[in-house]
Amino acid sequence: MAGTRTARVTLDAVSARAVDLAREAAEAVAGPGEVGEHLGVAAQAERVVVHRFATTHRGYRGWEWTVVLARVPRARVATVSEVVLLPGDDALLAPAWVPWADRIAPGDLGETDVLPFRDTDPLLDEGFQAVPEDWDEAFAGEERELLWELGLGRRRVLNREGREEAATRWYRGDAGPDNAEARAADAPCATCGYLVGLTGSLRQQFGVCANAWSPDDGRVVSLDHGCGAHSETGRDLGGEEPLPSPVVDELRQDLDTEPLPGEPEDGSEDGSEPSSSSPPASTRSPES
Repeated sequence: MAGTRTARVTLDAVSARAVDLAREAAEAVAGPGEVGEHLGVAAQAERVVVHRFATTHRGYRGWEWTVVLARVPRARVATVSEVVLLPGDDALLAPAWVPWADRIAPGDLGETDVLPFRDTDPLLDEGFQAVPEDWDEAFAGEERELLWELGLGRRRVLNREGREEAATRWYRGDAGPDNAEARAADAPCATCGYLVGLTGSLRQQFGVCANAWSPDDGRVVSLDHGCGAHSETGRDLGGEEPLPSPVVDELRQDLDTEPLPGEPEDGSEDGSEPSSSSPPASTRSPES
């Protein structure tokens, strides 16, 4: 109601002066030496006051022993109503409790752990239609694989949000192009013969490595990922295969002194006189 004023509670003088009584009550619960200085007193109701004491327990920093004293009408002494340990403004508190099913993160699951069933999952949608009772007998071979990919045979299938989340996680992780292994590679996984494509829309960006020599064997990799075990390692994938570098045998002596076709008989390249520092070609022999 507009204009209504809340009555102010008057601090009961008898209960407010009973600091020693409140301390004794707090020590009886906390134990000797666990109750610190008196922090103050406040009125809670008519003839009901609250005394606060600091706790000296190291595990409860910022907490306060709270003692409630009450006095019946026309009584000359206060009595202890309640003793409780409550957190203060700067108390050290435990984090809010979160169910295990909500706080578990990727990588936390052990080999023998089992996740609880989630009836609703934002990354999954219902399959296209219900699974028939004679699923195993009615469908087989390629027909079964096609229907499986469409979602028949599974109660729920990955939805668009689930595929986008997985693609983002894979691409930004070690399976993507931004790591030392991929940057040092000569060619991307898209051109490797060991790449096995995924099904559905994810095949446009990812595949599975089937190379036993690769550190990514059995893992999902992006098409622009790469490693040193590429199936075409050492080949120029941009054009013709380069010729091997020539190997010069410097230990074998060539006994054939006949000039090559088109070469001047004197051994010079332009038909000029041979250098005086070298003997004529006809005089060169193993015995010279």
